This record gives sequence, structure tokens and C-alpha cells, in this order.
Amino acid sequence: MDASISARADVVVRDDPRALRGRPGLPSTYLVAVDLTTVRSEQSPAALRLDARAVVLGTSPEWRSLLPGQRASVTGKLLPPQGGDLRAAVLSVKLPPALHGRPPWVQRAAGTLRAGLQRACEPLPDQAGGLLPGLVVGDTSRLDPDLEEDFRTTGLTHLNAVSGANVAIVLGVVLFVVRWTRAGPVLTALVCGLALVGFVILARPSPSVVRAAAMGAIGLIGLAGGRSRAALPALAAGVALLIVVDPELAGDAGFTLSVLATSGLLLLAPGWRDGLRRHGCPPGLAEALAVPAAAQVVCGPVIAGLSRAISIVAVPANLLVAPAIAPATLLGVGAAVLSPVWPAGAEFAAWLGHWPTQWLVLVATYGARVPAGSLPWPGGVGGAVLLAVITAALLVLGRRPVVRRLVAVVALGGVLGALPVRLLATGWPPPHWLVVACAVGQGDAVVLTAGSGRAVVVDAGPEPSTVDQCLRRLGVRQVVLFVVSHFHIDHMGGTAGVFHGRPVLAVVAPDWPEPARGRADVVRQAERARTPMYFVGAGWRYAVGRLELTVLGPVEPLHGTTSDPDNNSLVLRARVGGRVVLLSGDAEVEEQRELRARLPPGELRADVLKVPHHGSPNQDRAFLGAVDPAVALVSVGIHNDYGHPNAAVLSFLAQGGARVLRTDQSGDLAAIATDNGLAVVARGGRHE
Repeated sequence: MDASISARADVVVRDDPRALRGRPGLPSTYLVAVDLTTVRSEQSPAALRLDARAVVLGTSPEWRSLLPGQRASVTGKLLPPQGGDLRAAVLSVKLPPALHGRPPWVQRAAGTLRAGLQRACEPLPDQAGGLLPGLVVGDTSRLDPDLEEDFRTTGLTHLNAVSGANVAIVLGVVLFVVRWTRAGPVLTALVCGLALVGFVILARPSPSVVRAAAMGAIGLIGLAGGRSRAALPALAAGVALLIVVDPELAGDAGFTLSVLATSGLLLLAPGWRDGLRRHGCPPGLAEALAVPAAAQVVCGPVIAGLSRAISIVAVPANLLVAPAIAPATLLGVGAAVLSPVWPAGAEFAAWLGHWPTQWLVLVATYGARVPAGSLPWPGGVGGAVLLAVITAALLVLGRRPVVRRLVAVVALGGVLGALPVRLLATGWPPPHWLVVACAVGQGDAVVLTAGSGRAVVVDAGPEPSTVDQCLRRLGVRQVVLFVVSHFHIDHMGGTAGVFHGRPVLAVVAPDWPEPARGRADVVRQAERARTPMYFVGAGWRYAVGRLELTVLGPVEPLHGTTSDPDNNSLVLRARVGGRVVLLSGDAEVEEQRELRARLPPGELRADVLKVPHHGSPNQDRAFLGAVDPAVALVSVGIHNDYGHPNAAVLSFLAQGGARVLRTDQSGDLAAIATDNGLAVVARGGRHE
């Protein structure tokens, strides 16, 4: 397929649809994994029978309620899959699906249990109530995005969805009960097999759940029987079988981590556990120490390659949460099972389960705020291979007592020596910083100092995590004012990250209605935090400490421009530390010319310019000349699809005497006041 084709297709739903985060101005989109059975195109009315996997991107809310096994007919655009995707096609569908029959009874029963678990969790606190269904059955529809980011930071993200640990816990309890009844091996295997199938159906038979069931079952067999040599061939056979059944797993990072974690559970954990016991460690504590450490060691290279960092809080965090996982999982499963027959009992079980779940929330929340919690590491395949080689060498050499002692001394000395330096003299933020352009990818997020631990934030970038991390690096504990220059997603998509873990005293934005979805998202976040929000225009002023803000534009609403939302961006002049900073949002030629024509001469002059619209070519050279900055900061994403920044614009600024720096090349950029004038510090270098 070289282009989209109008087609009608018959599909079978493979997994519960999940909602995607829609872009402002667009309706919500649901991603549905399906089996494509027949296709009829306008070019070829005859039905083409297929047996292939596909993805439906549907905008109708009716997709949300579908269950696995549901047959349906859809009409839409048949699109080619992305490069490297093993699915046969993508279906873009606007109309609701035409349903045929009902899903299988087991899927209806499982759907009832999952819905019952969500109802039982509704009275619980938001964070624990949203996490418990994710922990038990992988339903993250109510999971707080901020909490999800904390779990990712602390290496606990595997708890947000069904993992092999959940399967092992459920099977472990079933195995204990069956053995207590002194049942024979055949009956024990049969009951455990039925429990495993039932759990997979309850949690939805998605690829992640199926692989968790396989890995969890193999790991449980190895640990329960103490026969790691027999379990290892079973692991290899299970991996081979899963890849044959679902070839996409071969390129799935989650599958790789599942296999590695299970391998560590089989090969390393028993020996480490026994070694700790020989040194006097209590059996339960030895198990709790050995399991997360083994999993983290073998998964570390892949995680480092993906995240470009080595977490030093992951092992302690996993160790701390280990005692709470089993009771939370079992009580959550109990709440789901009780929900159809005894709703009050289900709510009580969920209430009991929320206490251990709350412990997970606390560990993730505080672990994510540990200073120097991760160390930078080369990313990609090279970084993963480098750490794998180092890890393998240490595991082999670590068998010698002398080497173990040497490694322990060096590691302890390195931590004790480096940690105080990282805590007390991190080098970031630089002293006397005035303004920082955060590296948030293809978007804007600018921070103005408003005193110790306080700041004004202008825009939030496209994602919550990146702006939140930038504010953490700067030590911002309170946002006295959050300014949204306009409502495009690359300026407000990360709004939740500004509010994450810190009070925001006020929000201001332009009184412009588009995009409606972006505006509504900002308003909703402000209302959720009970933060007052104001819509302002030219002439609005704000002062806090040494910082003074003035809105210069838009002088009046602009209509019919190349992009009305961009050309109605708030343009701000900030005076801080005796310097002037001009923040121009995504203002393009039309608004720039309007400002130049309406404002008195010299009003646009600034020491630091946040270059408009990521350095796009649509600039008024006379406007840039009127600003005449000493420093020009370009907030832009690496290898973005827009061709930003424009080389001619950067050349014009440089020829005018500006020092031009880009976040895609230097990361966070801070303009600082020095005895010799103005300087810029990038994370890793200084530019006078």
C-alpha cells in the first residue's frame, strides 16, 4: 500500500482498547489491537480474506467499551504500518464499529470483574485507587500521570502493569493451598494451570500479560522446585514459543526485560540468597535482598541503553516495596472476584489493599526526589553493551573474595566521595542565574528566578516529565506564576509537570479560544489544583522580588494570519537582576510587525531573547533587529520534523552580535549575571 485506501473491514478485537493522549483540537483516539479477517476496498468490492494483525485508530467513544473477542465491521482508511511494525495495516476509523454478536462469555465475565474492581476502588484516594487496578490487572485508566512518572524514575514502572511477579504471587498462593490439601502432582498442576488461565483472562490476554504469565510461571517453577538447571531450558523453550506465536515480541523492550528478569531470578537469585544465609542473614530478608538485586543487575544494561542513565535508587526502591506487592495484589484480586456477588465485601478488600498500595506510592514519590538519584550513561546499543560487559566481568571476577572486597571498597568509596559533591556542589543551577531555557524537546519551557526556590515558569513543553525534571534540577519548590503563551501542545502539554509536587500560585494565559482542547486542559489542571487562572492582554503587569513582568502583546487580537494561535501568543518582557529578557512565544511575522509598529522605540530592546517559534523562518528581521539581543536562546528538539531552527535566522542573529545557543545541542541553558556582564551556562559548558 503506497497510500490510504477507503475500505470496509471485518475485525476481531484482541485486547482492551486504550485511550491515547489526543492533541489539542482533536477528538480522543482509541488504539485497538485487532485481527483483520476480511477487507473490501472501493477499488476492489470483492472481499479479500486475511488472517493478519492490524491496529484500529478510532475516534468514536464506543471503542472504549469493547472486549477481547468482539467481532465488528469498520469503515475507514486503510493505511500502511510504520517501518519496522509487523502489523499488516493500520485502520483509521471515524464511525463507530458495527458489532456482530457478543464477546466470548469468559471475556464478558472478565470484563465484569475488571469493572467491579474499578468500582471498588472509586472511594479510595486518587493515587492508590488508580494504582491498585494497574497493579492487579494492568488497568491504568485512572493512574495519575505524575505518579506514573515517579514510578518510571525510581525503576518501579513494572508495577504499573501486570508483570511476572503478579503471576508468581497468584500461583504461589494457589500452589500453597493445593499442597496444604496434600493433593497429588497431577491435580496440583491442573489447578495451577486453571488459575493461570483464569488470571490471564482476568488481566486481558494482551502480549504483555501473556509474556508475564509465561515468565512468571517459569520463574515460580524454578524457585519453588529449586531446580534452576531444569527451569532454564523451560525458559528458553517458552521464549522461543512466544516469539513464534507473536514475532513482534522479538523487538519489544518489555519482553526483553521480562526474559532478563526471569533469567536473573533463576541464575543469580538462588546463589545470592544462599550466600546471604550462610553469612547469617535471615531467610526472608535474604530472599527479599537477592531477588530485586538479581533482576536489577541483569536488566540494568537494557534500562541504561534506553534511558541513558543508571538509577542508584532502583534496587533500594524495589527492596522497600517488595513486602507490599503480594498483599496488594492478592487483596486486589479478591476485590475483583467479590465484586459481582458482594460489592460491599469488594470495597472492603480494596480498602485493605490500598494500604500496601499506598506504601508503593510513598516509595515512588519520595524515591523520585532523591538528589543525584541517577547517573548519566551512554545511550543506545553501545551504552547497553558497555554496561553488560562491565557487569559480566564483575560477576565473573566477583567469585574471588579478594575481588569482591576490592569492588565493594571501590564502590563504597566512590559513592561516599561523589554523593556529597553531587549534593552540595552539583554545578547546576549556576549561581546568579536569571533565566533558564529548559531542554524539553520540541517545545518551550522557560524559567525566571523569583527568589530562593521560587520561580515564574513560562510554558511547559510537550510532556510533563521533562519540565518537571528541569524544575527539580533548578531546585524550584514553588511556582509563583505559570504563564502559558498560547495553547499549542508544545507549550502546554507538560502543564501537569509544572504542578507536580509543588504549589502553583497563579496561572495566566491569552484570552484566545484556540486550540480549544489545549485551553480546556490548562483550565482543568488549574481547577484541579485550585489555582486561580487569569486571561490577560497587553499592559498586564506582575512583580515579585527583583522580577518584573509586562505583557507587550498581542496589542489586539489578530485574525486571518498564517497561524492565529501562534500570532496571538503572549509576548513578555521580564526585568530581572538589572537585565531585560524578551519571551516571544511562537509569535510570527504578523504579530512581530504589529508589536514593532505599536510599541515606542526601544521598548523591544532586550539583553536575552527567547527566539520566537523555535527559530522558524517566519520571522520579521526588523523585529529581531529592534530586540538586538546579546544572547539568543533557541528552544528546539533534536531532529524535529519542522526544520527548526532556520539557519538564515540564526545567522542574522549572530551577525547582529548575539551569542546563539540551542537546547537541542547544549541542553538546559542559563543566562547569568557576572561581574563582567552577561554569560550563558549550559549543562556541561560555559559560553561567555
